[in-house]
Amino acid sequence: MDKSEFGLIGLGVMGRNLLLNVADKGFTVSGFDLDESQIRALKVEKTDSQRIEAHSDTKTFLDSLASPRKIMLLVPAGAIVDSVIDSLVPHLNEGDLIIDGGNSHFIDTERREAMLSEKGILFLGTGVSGGAQGARKGPSIMPGGSKQAYELIAPLFEAISATYNEKPCVAYVGRGGAGNYVKMVHNGIEYAMMQSIAEVYGVFKAYGHSNAKIKSAFEGYQNGRLSSFLISITTKILETKDPQGKGELVDVILDKAKQKGTGKWTSQNAMDLGIAIPSIDMAVSQRALSALKDLRLQLSKRVESTKKPNDWTFKDLETLGEQTLFSAFIAAYSQGLHQIYEASKAYDYGIDLVAVIKLWRGGCIIQSELLNTISESFTNETLQHLFESESMKNELLEAFEGLRTFTISALSHRLAVATLSSSLSYFDTLHNGRLPLNLVQAQRDYFGSHTFERIDQPGVFHHDWPQ
Repeated sequence: MDKSEFGLIGLGVMGRNLLLNVADKGFTVSGFDLDESQIRALKVEKTDSQRIEAHSDTKTFLDSLASPRKIMLLVPAGAIVDSVIDSLVPHLNEGDLIIDGGNSHFIDTERREAMLSEKGILFLGTGVSGGAQGARKGPSIMPGGSKQAYELIAPLFEAISATYNEKPCVAYVGRGGAGNYVKMVHNGIEYAMMQSIAEVYGVFKAYGHSNAKIKSAFEGYQNGRLSSFLISITTKILETKDPQGKGELVDVILDKAKQKGTGKWTSQNAMDLGIAIPSIDMAVSQRALSALKDLRLQLSKRVESTKKPNDWTFKDLETLGEQTLFSAFIAAYSQGLHQIYEASKAYDYGIDLVAVIKLWRGGCIIQSELLNTISESFTNETLQHLFESESMKNELLEAFEGLRTFTISALSHRLAVATLSSSLSYFDTLHNGRLPLNLVQAQRDYFGSHTFERIDQPGVFHHDWPQ
């Protein structure tokens, strides 16, 4: 076989699927893994027409690759990435390219790019979204680093990515750690969207509606402006039967949601930048609170049982739920995009927000039809925040009033809708020209002489407050 045009290290399910995807598009590929069982799995899954080699020896793997070598890593983020890079560097030549396709922290990506640049080796930190199925059928790809490095791999990435309206869902995101940064924020948005869906589902359940009934509502959402990957899979989850014969599977799943860290990184970085992303922050916190199962069971005994809401018909709930999820999705996208906008300025990434929005329209977890409307707003209007959009103004005002009604009722019945509440507060805060934070500044000046500004004249002031 001719030398391979692409190499991939890490032949777990995600890695194998991506490699098979590349081979499907006519490229000659080589895979590497130290685990022989993963190599055997690749050999079983490949077809006779695919030109794929599999290796467990570093030298033979590297020798199988055409120059300049293009090697993608799909291994767990952290020290393992550094270890793999260290094992490759002595055998690479100037102009070879390493692509980190895992969920690495963007600061680590910048460090690795700087180190490899000194050796003449190209590097891309690349977000890949869509899970194992996305890797196989077409993911959304978010590469960041040097433009030269991207151009080397662009034809392959464009061939294997998902498409939307026949356009590939991949674009050069920006300099340095921009690719991993955008993927990190993508995951933060994902947290908020998933939690919002869960909270709306929880209100439906509190009304006593069956999974089949709730599914019918979500099917209606999927056929409207909320059409998205997450709404789609929710309908499928709600109809899935428990293989042990105990009704629907979702009802026997423990209510403790785990996390791998990208949501937390999103929140931490937003705080570093001074950016407010309360819906994302609360979604991260709700996963942490869900882990306190024993404490929650203990404390739940101290309060009366949740009152069953009884003032809405199913149709009322269905309509308000749609407005609520529209508002929550918009809040999540708004917060994430604003964070990317500010981070791009702070880190000099040069990120094109419209390009990012468009590459999220297919292949990724947060893909939705709403992104079309959002991209049009950012394309046709000069915006730094989505809430500024004139074209969406009336739709947003109406939907957030629906969220208000839905949230107030849920809270009055002691239902946990913290992320929905945060989305509403975010909207109200940004639409309030006079906040009570003047009192906070007065308090800061009182106990710490931190000074304040006045509304009636320029300058910085301090007052000798009464003791």
